[in-house]
Parts: sequence; C-alpha cells; structure tokens
Amino acid sequence: MVDFGYAPLEIKIHDLDKANLTLGEWIAERDETFKHCIACGCCTATCTAGKFTTFSFREMCHSIRRGELMEAITESEKCMLCGKCILACPRNVNTRNIVKLVRKANQNFRV
Repeated sequence: MVDFGYAPLEIKIHDLDKANLTLGEWIAERDETFKHCIACGCCTATCTAGKFTTFSFREMCHSIRRGELMEAITESEKCMLCGKCILACPRNVNTRNIVKLVRKANQNFRV
C-alpha cells in the first residue's frame, strides 16, 4: 500500500442549529476576509509550522465554522505567525490576522 502522507478525517456529525457559531461571527466582524476562505488547503500546504507540528489553518477554520471553539483556539496556538500562508492564499485571506483573532478570542470567549 502506498503512503501518500495523509489520511481521511474521522467522521463527525454536527448539528449546526445547536452549535456555538459566535466565534466565526466575531472574527468575520473584525476581518471580512474570513468569509472568503474556501478551505482549499494552500495555506496548510505552505505552512512552516505544519512541518514541525500538526498545525493546520484549514482545520482551525473548519473548527470555527463547526462551533468547536476550544479546538480552534488550541490549533491557533501552534501557529508561528510567519505569514507564508498569506502569500499562498488564492482568495487573499489575511490568515495571520485570523490566527491572532482566534488567540484573542481566548480572552473574550470564556470557553
């Protein structure tokens, strides 16, 4: 069997009607580019921190959109804020600012 370096994600079923989506709304108010993210993975593919940790900007965004606040905050702490992801993003998402906002949310959202 060939190892391509990735694996399918574990299946999760989310009820978005019951999820806490306030973090995503809060971030979108402060940085509109968050809405432009299409989760293409270009940022994750170029990530320097991703070479040394399990950091994934894409997974962090998915966690935010699913209402998994603690997972998003925990993931944001792995980022080195180097900014390579900003250069790779085809939608001009200000990824570094979004990571900073998620870290700041740790103080604003008591999770």
